[in-house]
Amino acid sequence: MTAFNLTDALERTRAFVEMGGPAMAAIAALSVATVALILWKIWRLAACGAWSGGSHSAAAIALWTQGAHQAAIDSLARRRSLRAGLVRAAMVAAADPALTGEDAEAETARVARALLARAQAGLRGLELAATIGPLLGLLGTVTGMISAFQALQQAGSHADPATLAGGIWEALLTTAAGMAVAIPAQVALTWFESVIDRLRHDMEDAATRVFVARHEARPDRVAAEAC
Repeated sequence: MTAFNLTDALERTRAFVEMGGPAMAAIAALSVATVALILWKIWRLAACGAWSGGSHSAAAIALWTQGAHQAAIDSLARRRSLRAGLVRAAMVAAADPALTGEDAEAETARVARALLARAQAGLRGLELAATIGPLLGLLGTVTGMISAFQALQQAGSHADPATLAGGIWEALLTTAAGMAVAIPAQVALTWFESVIDRLRHDMEDAATRVFVARHEARPDRVAAEAC
């Protein structure tokens, strides 16, 4: 029974795609790519520690504030989250005696940009899906309407209104399908952007705390840089 239901569902899906023409086939392919991209993005953000809360980074910053600089750096050596990566980079730069305060902050900013670029990977694909989904649907509707009215013209005075109506609603299917793809893509894009914005804020806050503790621990260095 399960195999029969699956086969029947696949057959209905194929008939639905064929009813919409080439545009519907493109929308179907886009929908599969969009779902795959959303799932991949959720996995990627989870692997980057987007929802981890940053407890390990907070513990390392506490060690750093207490003056245990090397212990703080070592505690983040095996952490793969973006927060931990930035905090460790900030600590390594701040502990480097060859770097001034501005140079250390510039190096930390460079690492932060690279980490955020990793977090933002795939967002352009979702943005593209949200943009071209309705356009593909509109294209399918326009081409379907053209075919329907061509059939009406060829039928002349013997045209059947029911046939015309059937052609029109089949053409409108692509518009609905395009919007059905674009809406989840836009929702997912907005959600991912909010997650990354929060991650950016946490990373900026953590790096600031590292450098504030550095300046407080080395007032002679700060005075020399001011001169």
